[in-house]
Amino acid sequence: MKSLKKVLPFFVVLLVVFAFGCSNSSGGKKESTEEVESEVTTVGPEDGSKMDMWLFVDLHQQFYSDMLNKWNEEHPDKQIQIKFTVYPYADMHTKLTLAVQSGEGIPDLADVEIGQFPNYLDGKVPWLPLNSYVEPYQADLVQSRLDAYETDGNYYGVPTHVGATVMYYNTEILSKYGIDYTQIKTWDDFEAAGEKLKEASNGEVYMTSVDTGGADWLTLGMSEFGESWVEDPDNANVELDSIESMLTMQQGWLDSGIAEVTPGGQIDTEEGYATVAKGEVAAFPKAIWYMSRFTDYMPEMSGKFAIAPVPVFEEGQKRSNGAGGTGTVVYQDSENAELAAEFMSWAKLSEEGGVKIWDILGFDPVNTKIWTNTEVTHNPENKYVQYFVNNPFDTLLEIQDEVNLIKTVPITTTINEVFNVTTLNEIFENGADIKQALEDAQAEVDFEQE
Repeated sequence: MKSLKKVLPFFVVLLVVFAFGCSNSSGGKKESTEEVESEVTTVGPEDGSKMDMWLFVDLHQQFYSDMLNKWNEEHPDKQIQIKFTVYPYADMHTKLTLAVQSGEGIPDLADVEIGQFPNYLDGKVPWLPLNSYVEPYQADLVQSRLDAYETDGNYYGVPTHVGATVMYYNTEILSKYGIDYTQIKTWDDFEAAGEKLKEASNGEVYMTSVDTGGADWLTLGMSEFGESWVEDPDNANVELDSIESMLTMQQGWLDSGIAEVTPGGQIDTEEGYATVAKGEVAAFPKAIWYMSRFTDYMPEMSGKFAIAPVPVFEEGQKRSNGAGGTGTVVYQDSENAELAAEFMSWAKLSEEGGVKIWDILGFDPVNTKIWTNTEVTHNPENKYVQYFVNNPFDTLLEIQDEVNLIKTVPITTTINEVFNVTTLNEIFENGADIKQALEDAQAEVDFEQE
């Protein structure tokens, strides 16, 4: 794994710790480890095929445990016992990288965050190809999510969710000032609504905010234009029409006063939650998984937000892209690799698994059969159904065929660092010329690719 050795110093420095307010699931034996802080839970019968799984989100362990218990009930001849070890985000990925480098201590199963996934696909891939295990469900899956974990024709990760990007609208604010969010189809419409909001509110409410610490707006722009800055992974190109158009539009919003720079750098931070909860901004794009941020950190905003397709530069462009994600890998030399792959594909891609992914995790399942199961999607007891003005799946069904993929490759980490540390701040905080800022960013990326 020569490429991993090259990436490791950057990799360790750039890891971002993800905080999730979840507690460990009960029903298993808990242990502690001395190497790094972790929580260990063993689930399944003692006489089952034994596997180790590493993950970095405690709530995911609850989902896997529920599915494992259900698997064991339905498959008496294929009993499984899994020792789940939940590490902090950075610790788990660093530990997995070192294990792959050395070829020792690699777990049977591991959750890998999508931004780190390419680091394990260059060179000799240690994971089991999952094509045959995915195939029974493939006709019902959102293909772009599978493609996120594909290389050389093989799928190496089982996706957890679609992560479809949608627009969150504060209907209480917009209705107060006579703005109908359902009539916003293009960014020109969005800007016009922002101007109306600024005038009607005397500048007290911004239509949206722009990020200096995240690339979500940029990947959204690329998706709408059908472009990608890593179309050629060996020659990344950040000087794209889509990126320039998005940045120019956002810089114009700042100049006209209909947007602010997002406190905290992006909306998925404590400062970002406070901005939304205070009614400081009326709308912003984020993946469907951001629903859990509302219920966890902004319960007081229940009944005030609607979910809608994202505006586009020109009608007819695709209105969403997949953002974030976790792919589960299976170590190809595991004693129980085939059984592990069979279980994990069933757990995450079947209809049964999709229901649990929605009910437990609040994610948009990759299996779209769940999207039309109204008993699940319109369950009045579901906290997300209760929270939002409209049903999340009504929007998901509308954009079902419009969820693009901006693929993550090794150089993506460097591109994100360049934009989040330098480029976006120069443009939005210092008013830098956009063409020049992108030219400078390209030079930095080119230097890293040499």
